[in-house]
Amino acid sequence: MKVLVLGGTSFLGWAFAEEAVRRGHDVTTANRGITGPPPQGCTQVRADRTDAAALARLAAQPWDAVVDPSGYVPREVGLAARALADVPRYLFISTISVYADRPGAVIGVGSPLFDCAPDAGPDDGHYGVLKAGCERAVLDAVGPERTVVLRPGIILGPRENVGRLPWWLTRIAEGGRVIAPADPARGMQHIDARDIAAFGLDLIEGGAAGTWDVVGPQGVPTWGEWLGECVAVTGSSAELVWVPDGELAAADVEPWGELPLWMPGDESPVSRIDDSGARHAGLRTRPWQQTVADTWAWLQDGGVPVMRPGIGLDRAKERAILEGRAQLPT
Repeated sequence: MKVLVLGGTSFLGWAFAEEAVRRGHDVTTANRGITGPPPQGCTQVRADRTDAAALARLAAQPWDAVVDPSGYVPREVGLAARALADVPRYLFISTISVYADRPGAVIGVGSPLFDCAPDAGPDDGHYGVLKAGCERAVLDAVGPERTVVLRPGIILGPRENVGRLPWWLTRIAEGGRVIAPADPARGMQHIDARDIAAFGLDLIEGGAAGTWDVVGPQGVPTWGEWLGECVAVTGSSAELVWVPDGELAAADVEPWGELPLWMPGDESPVSRIDDSGARHAGLRTRPWQQTVADTWAWLQDGGVPVMRPGIGLDRAKERAILEGRAQLPT
């Protein structure tokens, strides 16, 4: 197949491009060229997805499939989808954040979505709202019979461009007493970017169309297992200190950011997603331990993670919380 990836140089887009090359497809990445080169074996074309002339040049080529892992603004996503609407298969990466009822009961495909116009601009809503509008923009342009929509939850793995697992690995590798959030038995739910790419390409190659939530198994791993594995793979002597939700909140620890992936109690928006539809369609997820190990190996090999603003707990703040706990009555 002749595959066009809109992006292809950062994390999930990279995983799609790399996997497509591995499968023997003819892969072109279209991007502005500001985040580095694509995987080896790809052809890179400099193009801005908001440039109608650049999109017209791309549309003049006979693609078999388009993969869009980089669209966040409905009107921009719609511009590209309309230009490339004649491509036989169009895969758009959305997010479980499109669901309006999170947190809450187990949700999945068919649960209510946020309402967002397909021509909405960047200031017309938050991330989940805009992604819902992006889905509608693609479906309006291409049609449901040729569109694949994937809604991932938390995505981890080598080349992560948020910094969540890299931060935990780096902090734990430093050693010492490390704040671990709340309950070690609390479940998690995340997926490796490479597994999303493999599943998406399976769907494209099989001529499928539809919408799937792509997440790992519910409650796997637990926080205790996950951070324990981070200690093991780094060979660290770090001591995990489990601090209850209430103490973290009282210390003004920002959920999700300062302790990446932590949300108080049952408020986590990404731990109760039904993955049965994707599993039935062929989604296979590697052991979560492999994701941890491969991410650490990538960091050790010189990988430089992108740390979004607000990711990670300041060391001085961490020390103050731990020292304060030492003063609490037993």
